Amino acid sequence: MKKIYVVAALAMTGLLTSCESQLDQKPISSSTTLTFYQSNNDFLQGVNAIYASLVTFPERQLNLSETRSDNLYAVSDGGVRDWEGINSFHQTLASNPYLSEAWATNYQGIFKANTLLEQLAVNGSVITDAALKTRFEAEAKFLRALYYFDLVRWFGKVPLITKVVSQNEATTIPRSSVADVYQQIIADFQFAAQNLPVSYTSTNIGRATSYAAKAYLALVYMTRSGATYGIEGPGLGVNEWSQALTLLNEIISSGKYSLQNTYAGVFSYSNENNAEVLFDVQYISGGLGLGASFPWVLAPDTYFTANGLAAQGGLTIRPVSNDLLNAYETGDVRKSFSVLSGYTANGVQETRSFFKKYIDLSKYGKSRTDWPINFIAMRYADILLLKAECILRTNNGTSTTEALALVNQIRKRAGLADATTLTYASLLNERRKEFAAEGSRWHDLVRFGVVDQVIPAWIAQEDVQKQMKAFTPNYVIYPIPQSELDVKKGLYQQNTGY
Repeated sequence: MKKIYVVAALAMTGLLTSCESQLDQKPISSSTTLTFYQSNNDFLQGVNAIYASLVTFPERQLNLSETRSDNLYAVSDGGVRDWEGINSFHQTLASNPYLSEAWATNYQGIFKANTLLEQLAVNGSVITDAALKTRFEAEAKFLRALYYFDLVRWFGKVPLITKVVSQNEATTIPRSSVADVYQQIIADFQFAAQNLPVSYTSTNIGRATSYAAKAYLALVYMTRSGATYGIEGPGLGVNEWSQALTLLNEIISSGKYSLQNTYAGVFSYSNENNAEVLFDVQYISGGLGLGASFPWVLAPDTYFTANGLAAQGGLTIRPVSNDLLNAYETGDVRKSFSVLSGYTANGVQETRSFFKKYIDLSKYGKSRTDWPINFIAMRYADILLLKAECILRTNNGTSTTEALALVNQIRKRAGLADATTLTYASLLNERRKEFAAEGSRWHDLVRFGVVDQVIPAWIAQEDVQKQMKAFTPNYVIYPIPQSELDVKKGLYQQNTGY
């Protein structure tokens, strides 16, 4: 799908230029040129424009999940950084730009999906291929569900909008319950699962497939089944593990996906769209404005300048936590691939570690935002470990031979001996190492129901600078951005604890 973002950029230029200044209205209130949708290609560009809102998705996972978790001790030693309040559980996060971006960009994607869906209903007859028309609808619903799922996991209750609304209308729409938002997410992913192709060829490779929709639907069921922590967050405490297990089994039994032989091979620049990828965010380099920026987000400037490359925007190191470093077993190849433990810059030895998982210095493009590597948002290793989790959940925490075998597939590739027992704690630990720097750790801690135990213990152990605030369950989710609260006083009530 490398060409999708080229087309998407053109689509956004032609379709959205007239309303560009309004795209940040709260929550979504942009208008569009309704006469744009007059041909198959117009609708294709409209769909591609929805994908384009994924461009900052990877950075969001690294800033809001990875940095929030016990994988990083991101207390800045070079001035105040926006990520520091995220890492240290500050109460005053409502004005943090990372949160404003998460809200605004997801709702921009939702707006574009709603626009496309409405135009399919009004002008869809111009699409003479019925299967193509259905695919466009399914892609739009997949992406709308993905954007809403991202919002729910960050903010809990959010406004549920499934049609194009005016600016005035937007200021009358309150936040919906998490349960209601989930119902829309589930309906959209179900439609996508039933109506998307199982695969694509040529330049369409990378679009959402029915199996990607099933994977996310399974994760939605599992997330809903997680602990509530007494807040209106992503966990509802329902028991939908068996629904998720059914979907995961369908993906596995399809035979369309498999683990790569090596861990490094999953993330190789020359092995993109491999058999382990269910869904990814696609990028291309070359100075087109369509490259990736996530590879440098967790890496310090001095590492790049020490290797003869330009500084990456003033970034200081976000050290990998000692707790994570110590979690790796001897011989685990995932550690050496994901983490760089020390380097020398300007004659000064940096002894702290950072994530280098996505960095291949030979692939540096025109700038720090021009990396050509895709971000894998859902991969087959996750399917296997999610299935093991569902087996544990449906067996009251008791392991089975099947669940253990799933985990041992992952361990074997990591160069480790088979595990002989499997518990919630050991499975969570395996996930931590497998998906380090992929943005899943915070969500895993929340879903497993242990974030309120793990994080306080970790702070007591790791916070040598004494900069982190005490953790409370309110911090499972983030505050509503202040910019949203200011649109209309009283429309939204701030999340408790902020």
